[in-house]
Amino acid sequence: MQRTLILIGLALLVIGLAWPWLGKLPLGRLPGDIVIDRPSFKLYLPITTMILVSALLSLLMWLFRR
Repeated sequence: MQRTLILIGLALLVIGLAWPWLGKLPLGRLPGDIVIDRPSFKLYLPITTMILVSALLSLLMWLFRR
């Protein structure tokens, strides 16, 4: 459990340090992401982004378990 918490903390630290560069990636603005913008209502559904992130995380988990 301690090792897992340390790895999660290190991953969050790396993501935090890389945030200026990660913000420039087109994640969240991909074709297939749905945005409904009305005067009193805004709905954002990042469907394509969620599928892409899920596939990448699944691939990483598969590689680490081998």
